[in-house]
Amino acid sequence: MQLLDGKALSQKIEQTVHLQVKELKKEAGIVPGLAVILVGHDEASAAYVNMKKKACDRVGFYSVTHEMPEDISQDAIENTIIMMNKNPNIDGILIQLPLPPQIDTTKILELVDPSKDVDGFHPYNVGRLTTGLDGFVPCTPLGVMHLLAEYNIDVKGKNCVVVGASNIVGKPMAALLLNANATVEICHIFTDDLKKHTLKADVLLVGVGVINLIKEDMVKQDAVIIDIGINRADNGKLVGDVDFENVSKKCSYITPVPGGVGPMTIAMLLSNTFKAAKINASKRV
Repeated sequence: MQLLDGKALSQKIEQTVHLQVKELKKEAGIVPGLAVILVGHDEASAAYVNMKKKACDRVGFYSVTHEMPEDISQDAIENTIIMMNKNPNIDGILIQLPLPPQIDTTKILELVDPSKDVDGFHPYNVGRLTTGLDGFVPCTPLGVMHLLAEYNIDVKGKNCVVVGASNIVGKPMAALLLNANATVEICHIFTDDLKKHTLKADVLLVGVGVINLIKEDMVKQDAVIIDIGINRADNGKLVGDVDFENVSKKCSYITPVPGGVGPMTIAMLLSNTFKAAKINASKRV
């Protein structure tokens, strides 16, 4: 069994982005800018936004966080997004999810300029991903693909089973795998007999937020296991959706939690934001 070290790879990507930022600033006088909208006082969201802010600082981005109260109105968020869409110093706009119930999340995500949609959630970018065209791809599944490539794990022709069908992880993950010529199956909360499906997986990718959902007897020998889940156990430790202790004895590769997919998500956000800055820079010429 070999660990897929997302922390080490994310550091390599950060170093690359840092050098690219210095070059872009030298050549075009442009500093990539990322704006984040954070609504309410959710501790996990606030901690995640803080991690993004620190990563931006490390690579030399300009970043700003718009912190808004839990009872914020739809109009107030929309006006902020419109302002950021027009701001030439902002290359990427990120809406920290989930938003409170009074907010129409779909409408908010659709309001973001697709060329600044560094989270890849706008229907325009979702459509481009689905049809295999270049665009912005959601950071977590994109990070998984980079991690697989780093360890020379080719999914072409392999049976890849994705557990979880969210718009943020499961669906774009399946689309990326399909674009890479994998045979893809998606399982979700209504899937009958999950074990029957997971046992067929050469590559099993799980992201549903259920501690120890995947047990040793649900995984075939020498499978590749990508644990995208992140949960807080009763003892306070961060754990994934896979029973790591027992499954790791049976698989060929596995991502740890923490230190696997998580750091790659932030690395891909940096990469996407730099990509957006280059696109915006070309428009100014």
